[in-house]
Amino acid sequence: MEIKYFVGIKFTSSGKAYYFGTDIDDLNVGDKIVAESIRGLQVGEVASLPVEIEKYSSSLELKPVIRRATEDDILLFEENKKRAKEAMRISMEEINKLGLEMRPIDAEYALDGTKLTIAYVADDRVDFRDLLKVLAYRFHCRIELRQVGSRDKAKMIGGIGLCGLPLCCSSFLTNMEGISINRAKNQMLSLNIPKLSGHCGKLICCLLYEDDAYTEMKKDFPRIGELYKAEDKVFKITGLNLLSRTVKLESEDDIRFVSLADLKDYAPIKK
Repeated sequence: MEIKYFVGIKFTSSGKAYYFGTDIDDLNVGDKIVAESIRGLQVGEVASLPVEIEKYSSSLELKPVIRRATEDDILLFEENKKRAKEAMRISMEEINKLGLEMRPIDAEYALDGTKLTIAYVADDRVDFRDLLKVLAYRFHCRIELRQVGSRDKAKMIGGIGLCGLPLCCSSFLTNMEGISINRAKNQMLSLNIPKLSGHCGKLICCLLYEDDAYTEMKKDFPRIGELYKAEDKVFKITGLNLLSRTVKLESEDDIRFVSLADLKDYAPIKK
């Protein structure tokens, strides 16, 4: 096959799109295809339209789109999902027999059944050589055991977030950036780590969404600790409410909540 185009392909609804090479020029977003991935032949979905290969700028090798998915491919794909559930049960059974400290969370067959990939979580490295032998005998195919972290586990299993909606990582989020505690500080949130943590045990990804907006809003506000004078009293800025656009002022015997617009009636004191 002569690769003339590259096209974005997703293998799960919330997964990241990866580029593959193809000679099919009329693929549309949502079309089902069969591609050769690192996990073997897989059914995927077109996520972006084909682009001429001359415009491909990455150094990564493009694996090929083999064909459009046929009805037989889709039926086999659905059947493999059922087989994968049974593979999960058998894997857990064998893991318990061997006394290994690991827990499988997902299994996936290659379309042609020649490879079974099992994702698992574990606190430490696991010597699973005996397990590989047993599973290869039970399933009669090549076995890959892939350890994943807590964020990947949450993405695979899914759940309901603090907001009451499905987890972002399992519904639409494709690139999971590391979230710094500085983002919580920037949004002036109480640094209660358990309340700011998601199902994965790490800081919730939604801290990222509004961070730029908070940074922009804070440009209109004075800094915490700045001094202002009014009615022969010296006040210190001790709090900000960016959403209501108010500041908290404290003196030795007075506490006031003043709108940002009314703060102009207070004279700033330069240190």
